Amino acid sequence: MPDLSSHPPPSLPYTIHPLSTFSPPSNARTWQSAPHPRLPIIATASSDKTVRIYSAATFKLLSTVSGGHKRSVRAVAWKPGVRGESVLATGSFDASAGIWRRWDGEGAGVVAEEDFTGRKRGGGEDEEVEEEEDEWRFAVILDGHESEIKSVAWSAGGQYLATCSRDKSVWIWEEMEDDNFETIAVLQEHEGDVKCVCWHPTEELLASASYDDTIRIYKEDLDDWACVGVLTGHDATVWCVDFEPAESSLGKRAGEDGKWKEWMEERERSGPRLVSSSDDLSIRIWGRKPREGKDPPTGQGRMPSIIRSNNIEEEWFEEAQLPKRHERAPYSVAWSKTSGRIVSTGSDGKIVIYEEQWKDTSAQVGSPMEGVIANGEAAPSEASEASEWVVLAEIEGAHDVFEVNHVCWAKRRDRERKSDDEEMILTTGDDGEVKAWTVEDTHAT
Repeated sequence: MPDLSSHPPPSLPYTIHPLSTFSPPSNARTWQSAPHPRLPIIATASSDKTVRIYSAATFKLLSTVSGGHKRSVRAVAWKPGVRGESVLATGSFDASAGIWRRWDGEGAGVVAEEDFTGRKRGGGEDEEVEEEEDEWRFAVILDGHESEIKSVAWSAGGQYLATCSRDKSVWIWEEMEDDNFETIAVLQEHEGDVKCVCWHPTEELLASASYDDTIRIYKEDLDDWACVGVLTGHDATVWCVDFEPAESSLGKRAGEDGKWKEWMEERERSGPRLVSSSDDLSIRIWGRKPREGKDPPTGQGRMPSIIRSNNIEEEWFEEAQLPKRHERAPYSVAWSKTSGRIVSTGSDGKIVIYEEQWKDTSAQVGSPMEGVIANGEAAPSEASEASEWVVLAEIEGAHDVFEVNHVCWAKRRDRERKSDDEEMILTTGDDGEVKAWTVEDTHAT
Protein backbone atom coordinates (compact mmCIF):
# COMPACT_ATOMS: atom_id res chain seq x y z
CA MET A 1 0.00 0.00 0.00
CA PRO A 2 1.52 3.39 -0.98
CA ASP A 3 2.31 5.94 1.69
CA LEU A 4 -0.40 8.57 1.34
CA SER A 5 0.12 10.36 4.64
CA SER A 6 2.06 13.24 3.06
CA HIS A 7 -0.18 13.61 0.01
CA PRO A 8 -3.46 15.35 0.92
CA PRO A 9 -6.44 15.34 -1.43
CA PRO A 10 -6.27 18.33 -3.80
CA SER A 11 -8.07 21.62 -3.19
CA LEU A 12 -8.52 21.25 0.56
CA PRO A 13 -7.51 24.40 2.47
CA TYR A 14 -5.51 22.64 5.21
CA THR A 15 -2.99 19.81 5.35
CA ILE A 16 -2.47 17.19 8.07
CA HIS A 17 1.24 16.64 8.74
CA PRO A 18 2.84 13.85 10.81
CA LEU A 19 4.51 15.34 13.87
CA SER A 20 5.83 12.28 15.70
CA THR A 21 5.17 8.66 16.60
CA PHE A 22 5.31 7.97 20.33
CA SER A 23 8.19 5.67 21.17
CA PRO A 24 8.41 2.83 21.82
CA PRO A 25 5.04 1.60 20.57
CA SER A 26 3.07 -1.18 22.20
CA ASN A 27 3.57 -4.70 20.90
CA ALA A 28 -0.20 -5.15 20.98
CA ARG A 29 -3.23 -3.31 19.65
CA THR A 30 -3.83 0.06 21.27
CA TRP A 31 -7.37 1.29 21.78
CA GLN A 32 -7.46 4.85 23.05
CA SER A 33 -5.24 7.76 24.13
CA ALA A 34 -6.18 10.47 26.62
CA PRO A 35 -4.23 13.70 27.19
CA HIS A 36 -3.88 14.77 30.84
CA PRO A 37 -6.04 17.84 31.63
CA ARG A 38 -3.09 19.87 32.94
CA LEU A 39 0.19 17.94 32.64
CA PRO A 40 2.14 17.18 29.43
CA ILE A 41 1.47 13.44 29.50
CA ILE A 42 -0.66 11.02 27.49
CA ALA A 43 -2.25 7.76 28.72
CA THR A 44 -2.79 4.97 26.19
CA ALA A 45 -4.91 1.84 26.70
CA SER A 46 -3.34 -1.32 25.32
CA SER A 47 -4.35 -4.90 24.63
CA ASP A 48 -1.29 -6.09 26.60
CA LYS A 49 -3.25 -5.34 29.84
CA THR A 50 -1.30 -2.12 30.50
CA VAL A 51 -1.63 1.62 30.23
CA ARG A 52 1.37 3.39 28.72
CA ILE A 53 2.20 6.89 29.94
CA TYR A 54 4.00 8.99 27.32
CA SER A 55 5.51 12.47 27.43
CA ALA A 56 3.64 14.91 25.21
CA ALA A 57 6.81 17.01 25.09
CA THR A 58 9.24 14.40 23.77
CA PHE A 59 6.85 11.64 22.60
CA LYS A 60 8.81 9.13 24.72
CA LEU A 61 7.48 6.46 27.08
CA LEU A 62 7.69 7.54 30.73
CA SER A 63 6.12 4.60 32.55
CA THR A 64 3.96 1.53 32.12
CA VAL A 65 0.98 1.04 34.42
CA SER A 66 0.30 -2.65 34.93
CA GLY A 67 -0.97 -5.27 37.33
CA GLY A 68 -4.59 -4.19 37.70
CA HIS A 69 -6.39 -5.95 34.88
CA LYS A 70 -6.49 -9.52 33.62
CA ARG A 71 -7.41 -8.68 30.02
CA SER A 72 -7.01 -5.82 27.53
CA VAL A 73 -7.35 -2.28 28.83
CA ARG A 74 -9.97 -0.85 26.48
CA ALA A 75 -10.49 2.69 27.81
CA VAL A 76 -8.77 5.38 29.87
CA ALA A 77 -9.93 8.72 31.30
CA TRP A 78 -8.24 11.32 33.54
CA LYS A 79 -10.25 12.78 36.38
CA PRO A 80 -10.57 16.56 35.88
CA GLY A 81 -9.99 19.27 38.46
CA VAL A 82 -7.55 17.33 40.64
CA ARG A 83 -4.51 19.04 42.17
CA GLY A 84 -1.58 17.35 43.87
CA GLU A 85 -2.17 14.00 42.22
CA SER A 86 -3.29 12.42 38.97
CA VAL A 87 -6.28 10.07 38.99
CA LEU A 88 -6.78 7.71 36.06
CA ALA A 89 -9.81 5.51 35.38
CA THR A 90 -9.42 2.40 33.25
CA GLY A 91 -11.95 0.06 31.68
CA SER A 92 -11.05 -3.49 30.71
CA PHE A 93 -12.30 -6.48 28.79
CA ASP A 94 -12.16 -8.30 32.15
CA ALA A 95 -15.45 -6.46 32.97
CA SER A 96 -13.86 -4.30 35.66
CA ALA A 97 -12.94 -0.64 35.94
CA GLY A 98 -9.90 0.51 37.85
CA ILE A 99 -8.85 3.70 39.61
CA TRP A 100 -5.14 4.55 39.62
CA ARG A 101 -3.44 7.34 41.54
CA ARG A 102 -0.07 9.03 41.29
CA TRP A 103 1.26 11.77 43.56
CA ASP A 104 2.40 14.68 41.37
CA GLY A 105 4.50 16.54 43.91
CA GLU A 106 4.40 18.77 46.93
CA GLY A 107 2.06 21.68 47.65
CA ALA A 108 -0.45 22.41 44.91
CA GLY A 109 0.91 19.59 42.80
CA VAL A 110 2.28 21.87 40.09
CA VAL A 111 4.85 19.74 38.32
CA ALA A 112 7.42 21.33 36.03
CA GLU A 113 7.23 20.34 32.39
CA GLU A 114 10.88 19.25 32.64
CA ASP A 115 9.67 16.30 34.71
CA PHE A 116 8.06 14.89 31.56
CA THR A 117 10.69 15.70 28.94
CA GLY A 118 12.48 12.38 29.25
CA ARG A 119 15.47 13.87 31.10
CA LYS A 120 16.28 14.21 34.77
CA ARG A 121 16.03 17.72 36.11
CA GLY A 122 19.53 19.15 36.02
CA GLY A 123 20.79 16.13 34.09
CA GLY A 124 22.63 16.01 30.82
CA GLU A 125 21.26 15.53 27.32
CA ASP A 126 21.70 11.77 27.43
CA GLU A 127 20.53 11.20 30.99
CA GLU A 128 17.16 9.56 30.61
CA VAL A 129 14.46 9.40 33.27
CA GLU A 130 14.23 5.94 34.74
CA GLU A 131 10.91 4.20 34.41
CA GLU A 132 9.17 3.97 37.77
CA GLU A 133 6.83 1.03 37.73
CA ASP A 134 5.65 1.65 41.30
CA GLU A 135 4.73 5.32 40.92
CA TRP A 136 1.15 4.46 40.01
CA ARG A 137 -0.98 2.98 42.77
CA PHE A 138 -3.92 0.73 41.88
CA ALA A 139 -6.35 2.27 44.35
CA VAL A 140 -9.64 0.44 43.76
CA ILE A 141 -11.36 -1.97 41.41
CA LEU A 142 -14.98 -1.40 40.38
CA ASP A 143 -16.88 -4.61 39.72
CA GLY A 144 -20.44 -5.07 38.53
CA HIS A 145 -20.51 -5.28 34.75
CA GLU A 146 -21.09 -8.74 33.34
CA SER A 147 -19.03 -8.28 30.19
CA GLU A 148 -16.34 -6.17 28.54
CA ILE A 149 -16.18 -2.48 29.45
CA LYS A 150 -15.93 -0.36 26.30
CA SER A 151 -15.73 3.22 27.60
CA VAL A 152 -15.18 5.22 30.80
CA ALA A 153 -15.81 8.93 31.34
CA TRP A 154 -15.64 11.39 34.24
CA SER A 155 -18.26 14.12 34.63
CA ALA A 156 -17.02 17.69 34.16
CA GLY A 157 -16.84 18.26 37.92
CA GLY A 158 -15.19 14.89 38.58
CA GLN A 159 -17.89 13.71 40.98
CA TYR A 160 -19.22 10.93 38.77
CA LEU A 161 -17.64 8.19 36.68
CA ALA A 162 -19.66 6.54 33.91
CA THR A 163 -18.84 3.11 32.47
CA CYS A 164 -20.52 1.16 29.68
CA SER A 165 -20.29 -2.41 28.56
CA ARG A 166 -21.08 -5.14 26.11
CA ASP A 167 -23.65 -6.25 28.71
CA LYS A 168 -25.92 -3.43 27.34
CA SER A 169 -25.71 -1.37 30.52
CA VAL A 170 -24.41 2.02 31.60
CA TRP A 171 -23.26 2.41 35.21
CA ILE A 172 -22.77 5.66 37.11
CA TRP A 173 -20.42 5.64 40.10
CA GLU A 174 -19.97 8.38 42.67
CA GLU A 175 -16.65 8.84 44.42
CA MET A 176 -16.99 9.01 48.17
CA GLU A 177 -14.05 9.16 50.61
CA ASP A 178 -10.98 6.97 51.04
CA ASP A 179 -11.12 5.39 47.58
CA ASN A 180 -14.71 4.28 48.02
CA PHE A 181 -17.06 4.42 45.05
CA GLU A 182 -20.81 3.95 45.29
CA THR A 183 -22.97 2.68 42.44
CA ILE A 184 -25.72 5.25 42.09
CA ALA A 185 -27.31 4.07 38.83
CA VAL A 186 -27.44 1.02 36.60
CA LEU A 187 -29.10 2.08 33.34
CA GLN A 188 -30.31 -0.71 31.08
CA GLU A 189 -32.05 1.24 28.35
CA HIS A 190 -30.05 -0.01 25.37
CA GLU A 191 -30.86 -3.18 23.48
CA GLY A 192 -27.28 -3.84 22.42
CA ASP A 193 -23.61 -3.43 23.26
CA VAL A 194 -22.93 0.10 24.57
CA LYS A 195 -19.87 1.48 22.79
CA CYS A 196 -19.28 4.90 24.31
CA VAL A 197 -20.27 7.26 27.14
CA CYS A 198 -19.65 11.01 27.27
CA TRP A 199 -20.58 13.73 29.78
CA HIS A 200 -21.95 17.18 28.97
CA PRO A 201 -19.30 19.89 29.57
CA THR A 202 -21.39 22.00 31.96
CA GLU A 203 -24.33 19.86 33.11
CA GLU A 204 -24.66 16.48 34.80
CA LEU A 205 -26.04 15.04 31.60
CA LEU A 206 -24.73 11.80 30.12
CA ALA A 207 -24.88 10.48 26.55
CA SER A 208 -24.32 6.87 25.43
CA ALA A 209 -23.94 5.27 22.00
CA SER A 210 -24.85 1.70 21.17
CA TYR A 211 -24.90 -1.24 18.81
CA ASP A 212 -28.69 -0.80 18.79
CA ASP A 213 -28.22 2.23 16.45
CA THR A 214 -29.38 4.77 19.05
CA ILE A 215 -27.98 7.44 21.36
CA ARG A 216 -29.51 7.88 24.79
CA ILE A 217 -29.42 10.84 27.13
CA TYR A 218 -29.60 10.50 30.93
CA LYS A 219 -29.90 12.84 33.88
CA GLU A 220 -30.86 12.76 37.53
CA ASP A 221 -34.38 13.49 38.79
CA LEU A 222 -35.48 13.14 42.41
CA ASP A 223 -32.33 11.22 43.36
CA ASP A 224 -32.80 8.77 40.53
CA TRP A 225 -31.10 8.67 37.13
CA ALA A 226 -33.30 8.15 34.11
CA CYS A 227 -33.19 8.12 30.33
CA VAL A 228 -34.61 11.47 29.23
CA GLY A 229 -34.01 11.31 25.49
CA VAL A 230 -33.52 8.84 22.66
CA LEU A 231 -31.78 10.01 19.49
CA THR A 232 -32.68 7.95 16.44
CA GLY A 233 -31.66 8.34 12.82
CA HIS A 234 -28.51 6.28 12.43
CA ASP A 235 -29.03 3.06 10.49
CA ALA A 236 -26.23 1.07 12.14
CA THR A 237 -24.05 0.90 15.25
CA VAL A 238 -23.24 4.25 16.80
CA TRP A 239 -19.57 3.98 17.71
CA CYS A 240 -18.81 7.28 19.38
CA VAL A 241 -20.36 10.47 20.76
CA ASP A 242 -18.73 13.70 21.92
CA PHE A 243 -20.17 16.97 23.20
CA GLU A 244 -19.40 20.37 21.77
CA PRO A 245 -17.27 22.59 24.04
CA ALA A 246 -19.18 24.98 26.28
CA GLU A 247 -18.29 28.05 24.23
CA SER A 248 -19.16 27.96 20.53
CA SER A 249 -16.28 28.82 18.21
CA LEU A 250 -18.76 29.81 15.52
CA GLY A 251 -20.05 32.60 17.73
CA LYS A 252 -16.54 34.02 17.94
CA ARG A 253 -16.55 34.28 14.15
CA ALA A 254 -19.98 35.92 13.91
CA GLY A 255 -18.57 39.27 12.83
CA GLU A 256 -18.88 42.72 14.27
CA ASP A 257 -22.12 43.44 12.41
CA GLY A 258 -23.90 40.85 14.56
CA LYS A 259 -25.56 39.37 11.46
CA TRP A 260 -26.32 36.11 13.19
CA LYS A 261 -26.67 37.46 16.72
CA GLU A 262 -30.27 36.33 17.15
CA TRP A 263 -29.48 32.90 15.77
CA MET A 264 -26.48 32.49 18.06
CA GLU A 265 -28.49 33.56 21.10
CA GLU A 266 -31.05 30.88 20.31
CA ARG A 267 -28.30 28.28 19.94
CA GLU A 268 -26.68 29.29 23.22
CA ARG A 269 -30.01 28.75 24.98
CA SER A 270 -29.91 25.18 23.70
CA GLY A 271 -26.43 24.52 25.07
CA PRO A 272 -23.64 22.39 23.58
CA ARG A 273 -24.55 20.04 20.78
CA LEU A 274 -23.55 16.41 20.31
CA VAL A 275 -21.63 14.75 17.48
CA SER A 276 -21.93 11.05 16.68
CA SER A 277 -20.23 8.62 14.30
CA SER A 278 -21.79 5.43 13.02
CA ASP A 279 -21.29 2.25 11.06
CA ASP A 280 -23.69 3.75 8.50
CA LEU A 281 -20.67 5.95 7.54
CA SER A 282 -22.39 9.13 8.69
CA ILE A 283 -21.27 11.70 11.25
CA ARG A 284 -24.20 13.69 12.63
CA ILE A 285 -24.72 16.79 14.72
CA TRP A 286 -27.56 16.77 17.25
CA GLY A 287 -29.06 19.89 18.83
CA ARG A 288 -31.29 20.27 21.86
CA LYS A 289 -34.52 22.21 21.71
CA PRO A 290 -34.30 24.93 24.39
CA ARG A 291 -36.66 24.67 27.33
CA GLU A 292 -39.23 27.39 27.80
CA GLY A 293 -38.16 27.98 31.38
CA LYS A 294 -41.49 26.98 32.89
CA ASP A 295 -42.94 23.59 33.66
CA PRO A 296 -45.82 22.42 31.47
CA PRO A 297 -49.29 23.29 32.79
CA THR A 298 -50.63 20.77 35.28
CA GLY A 299 -54.27 21.70 34.83
CA GLN A 300 -56.44 24.32 36.54
CA GLY A 301 -56.59 23.86 40.29
CA ARG A 302 -54.13 20.95 40.25
CA MET A 303 -50.96 20.88 42.29
CA PRO A 304 -47.68 19.95 40.58
CA SER A 305 -46.92 16.26 40.95
CA ILE A 306 -43.86 15.08 42.86
CA ILE A 307 -43.78 12.01 40.63
CA ARG A 308 -41.40 12.21 37.67
CA SER A 309 -43.17 14.05 34.87
CA ASN A 310 -42.40 14.99 31.31
CA ASN A 311 -40.63 18.14 32.40
CA ILE A 312 -37.32 16.27 32.64
CA GLU A 313 -37.52 14.97 29.07
CA GLU A 314 -34.88 16.23 26.64
CA GLU A 315 -35.96 17.00 23.08
CA TRP A 316 -33.03 16.49 20.72
CA PHE A 317 -33.08 16.63 16.94
CA GLU A 318 -30.69 15.97 14.07
CA GLU A 319 -29.28 19.34 13.06
CA ALA A 320 -26.80 18.39 10.35
CA GLN A 321 -24.76 15.65 8.73
CA LEU A 322 -21.10 16.21 8.02
CA PRO A 323 -19.81 15.59 4.49
CA LYS A 324 -19.35 11.85 3.97
CA ARG A 325 -15.66 11.07 3.52
CA HIS A 326 -15.23 7.70 5.23
CA GLU A 327 -15.43 4.51 3.19
CA ARG A 328 -15.58 2.25 6.24
CA ALA A 329 -16.80 2.69 9.79
CA PRO A 330 -15.69 5.91 11.54
CA TYR A 331 -14.92 4.53 14.99
CA SER A 332 -14.05 7.79 16.69
CA VAL A 333 -14.98 11.45 16.53
CA ALA A 334 -13.82 14.37 18.68
CA TRP A 335 -14.82 18.01 19.07
CA SER A 336 -11.97 20.46 19.75
CA LYS A 337 -12.33 22.68 22.81
CA THR A 338 -9.96 25.22 21.25
CA SER A 339 -10.91 25.56 17.59
CA GLY A 340 -14.40 24.05 17.56
CA ARG A 341 -13.34 21.78 14.72
CA ILE A 342 -14.29 18.10 14.55
CA VAL A 343 -11.92 15.26 13.67
CA SER A 344 -12.87 11.70 12.76
CA THR A 345 -11.07 8.46 12.04
CA GLY A 346 -11.79 4.76 11.76
CA SER A 347 -11.58 1.47 9.95
CA ASP A 348 -10.47 3.00 6.64
CA GLY A 349 -7.42 4.63 8.23
CA LYS A 350 -8.47 8.13 7.25
CA ILE A 351 -8.23 11.26 9.37
CA VAL A 352 -10.76 13.92 8.39
CA ILE A 353 -11.12 17.41 9.87
CA TYR A 354 -14.34 19.43 9.57
CA GLU A 355 -15.21 23.02 10.39
CA GLU A 356 -18.53 24.82 10.80
CA GLN A 357 -18.70 27.99 8.74
CA TRP A 358 -21.24 30.72 8.14
CA LYS A 359 -23.12 30.35 4.88
CA ASP A 360 -23.13 33.16 2.37
CA THR A 361 -26.81 34.12 2.48
CA SER A 362 -26.41 37.55 0.88
CA ALA A 363 -28.48 36.43 -2.10
CA GLN A 364 -31.27 35.05 0.06
CA VAL A 365 -34.41 36.97 0.91
CA GLY A 366 -35.89 36.99 4.40
CA SER A 367 -34.72 35.66 7.71
CA PRO A 368 -32.20 32.79 7.89
CA MET A 369 -34.76 31.11 10.16
CA GLU A 370 -37.27 30.76 7.33
CA GLY A 371 -37.86 27.68 5.23
CA VAL A 372 -35.64 25.32 7.15
CA ILE A 373 -36.26 21.68 6.29
CA ALA A 374 -34.73 18.66 7.98
CA ASN A 375 -35.64 15.03 7.25
CA GLY A 376 -38.58 16.22 5.18
CA GLU A 377 -40.20 18.15 8.01
CA ALA A 378 -40.00 21.66 9.37
CA ALA A 379 -37.10 21.74 11.81
CA PRO A 380 -36.63 23.85 14.94
CA SER A 381 -34.94 27.20 14.46
CA GLU A 382 -31.69 25.84 15.92
CA ALA A 383 -31.19 23.85 12.73
CA SER A 384 -31.35 26.90 10.48
CA GLU A 385 -29.32 27.15 7.33
CA ALA A 386 -27.11 29.88 8.75
CA SER A 387 -24.08 27.55 8.91
CA GLU A 388 -22.65 24.55 7.12
CA TRP A 389 -19.94 21.99 7.81
CA VAL A 390 -17.03 21.72 5.36
CA VAL A 391 -14.00 19.43 5.12
CA LEU A 392 -10.78 21.29 5.97
CA ALA A 393 -8.24 18.49 5.65
CA GLU A 394 -7.94 14.77 5.07
CA ILE A 395 -5.28 12.07 4.82
CA GLU A 396 -5.38 8.36 4.10
CA GLY A 397 -3.32 5.54 5.52
CA ALA A 398 -2.66 7.31 8.81
CA HIS A 399 -1.45 4.04 10.36
CA ASP A 400 -0.46 2.37 7.08
CA VAL A 401 -2.81 -0.61 6.48
CA PHE A 402 -4.05 -0.74 10.08
CA GLU A 403 -7.36 0.45 11.47
CA VAL A 404 -7.34 3.56 13.62
CA ASN A 405 -9.37 3.03 16.80
CA HIS A 406 -9.37 6.48 18.35
CA VAL A 407 -8.70 10.15 17.68
CA CYS A 408 -8.60 13.16 19.98
CA TRP A 409 -7.33 16.71 20.21
CA ALA A 410 -4.50 17.60 22.58
CA LYS A 411 -2.53 20.66 23.54
CA ARG A 412 0.80 20.67 21.75
CA ARG A 413 3.65 20.48 24.27
CA ASP A 414 6.88 20.00 22.32
CA ARG A 415 9.44 22.75 21.98
CA GLU A 416 8.69 23.33 18.29
CA ARG A 417 5.17 24.55 18.97
CA LYS A 418 4.36 28.00 17.60
CA SER A 419 2.12 29.12 20.47
CA ASP A 420 0.92 27.95 23.87
CA ASP A 421 -2.60 27.28 22.58
CA GLU A 422 -1.54 25.29 19.50
CA GLU A 423 -3.27 21.93 19.12
CA MET A 424 -2.20 18.57 17.80
CA ILE A 425 -4.22 15.49 16.88
CA LEU A 426 -3.54 12.08 18.46
CA THR A 427 -4.45 8.81 16.73
CA THR A 428 -4.28 5.34 18.26
CA GLY A 429 -4.23 2.22 16.10
CA ASP A 430 -4.23 -1.54 15.70
CA ASP A 431 -0.51 -1.35 14.95
CA GLY A 432 0.16 -0.48 18.61
CA GLU A 433 1.24 3.04 17.70
CA VAL A 434 0.14 6.44 18.91
CA LYS A 435 0.81 9.23 16.43
CA ALA A 436 0.76 13.01 16.73
CA TRP A 437 -0.32 15.23 13.83
CA THR A 438 -0.41 18.95 13.10
CA VAL A 439 -2.82 20.88 10.92
CA GLU A 440 -1.43 23.61 8.69
CA ASP A 441 -2.76 26.03 6.09
CA THR A 442 -2.11 24.43 2.69
CA HIS A 443 -1.13 27.81 1.20
CA ALA A 444 0.93 29.07 4.11
CA THR A 445 4.45 30.08 3.21
